Amino acid sequence: MERKLKVGILGATGFVGQRLITLLHNHPFFEIAVLAASERSANKTYENAVNGKWKLNIEMPEVVKNMVVKNVNEVKEISSLVDFVFCAVDMQAEEIRKIEEEYAKTETPVVSNNSAHRMTKDVPVIIPEINNHHLAIIESQKKRLGTERGFIVAKPNCSIQSYVPAINALMDFKPTKILVTTYQAISGSGKTPKEWPEMEDNVIPFIGGEEKKSEEEPLKVWGRIEGNEIVHVQEPVISSQCIRVPVSDGHMAAVFVSFENKPSKEEILEHWKKFKGRPQVLELPNAPEQFLTYFEEDNRPQTKLDRDIEKGMGITIGRLREDVIFDYKFVCLSHNTLRGAAGGSVLTAELLAKEGYIVSKEGL
Repeated sequence: MERKLKVGILGATGFVGQRLITLLHNHPFFEIAVLAASERSANKTYENAVNGKWKLNIEMPEVVKNMVVKNVNEVKEISSLVDFVFCAVDMQAEEIRKIEEEYAKTETPVVSNNSAHRMTKDVPVIIPEINNHHLAIIESQKKRLGTERGFIVAKPNCSIQSYVPAINALMDFKPTKILVTTYQAISGSGKTPKEWPEMEDNVIPFIGGEEKKSEEEPLKVWGRIEGNEIVHVQEPVISSQCIRVPVSDGHMAAVFVSFENKPSKEEILEHWKKFKGRPQVLELPNAPEQFLTYFEEDNRPQTKLDRDIEKGMGITIGRLREDVIFDYKFVCLSHNTLRGAAGGSVLTAELLAKEGYIVSKEGL
């Protein structure tokens, strides 16, 4: 890459925006050119806009403290300053769909953390190790948008990234039914434990909209391109429950699965150990060297001990055993704001850049 690509972060003051800043600071491919947020944060320095609400346990990078935040609605101005944008805005779904398309139509690719476009038929929902081939739909999307280089790519919901990679490695055996319960961290709501005292010593058995996403989004991730759209698979059928637990970071999943061709335990462990995707082949900066890690210990993975494996970009698995109703059951864990959110988006952008979908606007 001759020069670093210039990046804009839309929704820079929020939890995911803050994570993006820490991941993009000193990145080998990208440099932060624009920070943007709502009108109330615009025209303030980033440090003042955050106003004591820096949520991470690592320091705010010095380089962004005095950057002046722009209004996210200044689409043409921001687009003129960047090669692409990450979108993590806190807006209504219809507003997000509109503004992401506005950016794309300025020939500015959008890597979205939001759910607004995940079910748009020509917008790929990417887990880079699993369905990088879905990037081919971008050409159809650009025709619909009337663009030459502008498009939208979405990252899936953080809840599915705890268990979908483990299932994906076993696709040779044709999984038919999945039952999953996710135990999701407080940071998934954009809050810290201090900001949500009601969660102390408490479990809430409902997260709005999460179960539908957990059941539907994997079917698109595993789908196939037909003409100008991505068609969802019909199997495996997924049933989920999503529960909020008093943990700062890390989504755990208890998974039950049946297969058309039931594998042996040894075959499952071998598939998990050997599984790798395009990011590992390309050696992308944020790609985990070992994507799936299995623990033999009965009490692993544990959220506090294992969420940061592979710098928070790896998936950990444990407790594989046969089940009396399904074929097998096991437990998975992922870091929800790294692999599940900001880190997953950055890895997707790295893939897009390496594969030539995001290029410099300089000289165009």
